[in-house]
Amino acid sequence: MYNNQWIMTQEWHNILFLHWPVSPDDLIEHIPFELELDLYNGSAWIGLVFFKVKGNRPRLTPPILGFSSFLELNFRTYVTFQGRVGVYFFSLDANNPLIVKLMRMGGFLPFRYAEISLKQSKNTFTVHSRYREGKSVPEVLVTTFKPIPGRIESNLFERWLTERYYLWTKTKDNLFRVYISHSPWVLQNVTCTIFKNSMASFLNSNDNVNGPIAHYSKLKKARFFPPVKENRENK
Repeated sequence: MYNNQWIMTQEWHNILFLHWPVSPDDLIEHIPFELELDLYNGSAWIGLVFFKVKGNRPRLTPPILGFSSFLELNFRTYVTFQGRVGVYFFSLDANNPLIVKLMRMGGFLPFRYAEISLKQSKNTFTVHSRYREGKSVPEVLVTTFKPIPGRIESNLFERWLTERYYLWTKTKDNLFRVYISHSPWVLQNVTCTIFKNSMASFLNSNDNVNGPIAHYSKLKKARFFPPVKENRENK
């Protein structure tokens, strides 16, 4: 299906997954009409995923100073298209303005510049993310998390949340699919305290203020393949 001509690679470090169930009615108008929400036991799910990017580079190019490392917080939900399962991003926040400018070229992905910091004290991490541009009320996430040593054997639901290898995005009335290649996730349990979360301000419900389902993974290397324009013939 895909040859080896990937176009970009990254390493993701100290990945934190935060998930909440939401009503499908709260999300359906916020995704492209071509996509269907992927439900689990009747609920749609939103995810906040935080990580540090290292080694970001195009194929056949060494990492470039100022472009290779940054912090990212993405806000997503889970969708299907023609039998494939994947993710749809509402936003991808990064603390590197150069990366954001490049990624936003052509309006292809909803990257935004945000003030994001990561602090580590022994085995405890603190994340503070703040995005405000054009908003009277900023979108903020403040959380601490501490991974619990030892991998877990992922159950069906945990794999459903995390093993997603396609993303879809829509620009200029065209729907595109991007394949992301990486090994299966090695997950750990994590203790997590959320002090503030206003990232999903467009949701009608307040489900996202409750305690999330949280997981941690130490490291993942990923490769990105060229976008594919979707149509009825794509399989």
